Amino acid sequence: MPETREITFAEAVREALAEEMRRDARVFIIGEDVAEAGTPFKVLSGLVEEFGKERVIDAPISEPGFTGMGVGAAMTGMRPVVDIMFGDFLTLSMDQIVNQAAKVHYMSGGKSKVPVVFRTTMGATRRSAAQHSQSLQAWVSHIPGLKVAIPSTPYDAKGLLKAAIRDDNPVVFIEDKMMYKMKGAVPTEEYMIPFGVADVKQEGEDITLVATSSMVQVALGAAEKLKAIGLSAEVIDPRTTTPLDKQTLIDSAKKTSRAIVLDEGYEQYGVTAEIASVIADGAFYYLDAPVKRMGAMNVPIPFSPALEDLTVPTEETVFQMAKSLCRRD
Repeated sequence: MPETREITFAEAVREALAEEMRRDARVFIIGEDVAEAGTPFKVLSGLVEEFGKERVIDAPISEPGFTGMGVGAAMTGMRPVVDIMFGDFLTLSMDQIVNQAAKVHYMSGGKSKVPVVFRTTMGATRRSAAQHSQSLQAWVSHIPGLKVAIPSTPYDAKGLLKAAIRDDNPVVFIEDKMMYKMKGAVPTEEYMIPFGVADVKQEGEDITLVATSSMVQVALGAAEKLKAIGLSAEVIDPRTTTPLDKQTLIDSAKKTSRAIVLDEGYEQYGVTAEIASVIADGAFYYLDAPVKRMGAMNVPIPFSPALEDLTVPTEETVFQMAKSLCRRD
């Protein structure tokens, strides 16, 4: 077993970036407040001191502008990491991400590539209101030509980010801003996690809980509640929505015969719908109940703490849904 130590999610992200910048001089970071400020979440603190302002670049408040700079730099041989402060601001950069980065390789007949990582955040319950709290992973997962990673642990964050930076395709890397202080075991030696390989966080027999990012911890908490009433839940984290490890999800649903899909993005037309469809198609004859899905309410995320907390799935709501599916009401 490799030697590990406990570090935070933020430290894991920072380590991945520092290691890749030391390894490859083509890697640089550009975004708002990434240098001296280290981003509003302090994830990048210390990088400008080591690598200087030529490789940790504070950009003007113009997401389309610096995202386009990253795409252009990638096309000419660099490996930029474009920091988009809040996932909500993807809306400002969508042309560069969706119409440029995702399509250049195809439109050039494979002659050009765009090895760029778009780092951004997701997640509600930070009291940041409707324009700074959305989880928009479904938008970018919908686009051919993009890869999308949404880690749920410090271990996954570091391994997936290193893989993203070395990938020759554009990658959208989405971190839950509420998880930056979460601690977990991370190896001291170098490692990477390949895209398209789901992780079984906990094995079980009675019901499958497929969960992404922040919802993985919710699913594990619900699994503990289910254990107390004699039900065994399998918890699976896809880790990447594109590419998606369909077979692992289908095999689990075949084994347990029931499944709930959890994602913090809006439920309508969301990640939960795609994954539920994959399970329903692949495990139909093994299912004893319909595949259920749980996402954010279809409302703008409120500023009010009492209202905001109601908009996303919780351990208790997942527990109640699972109990119902397993006919333990």
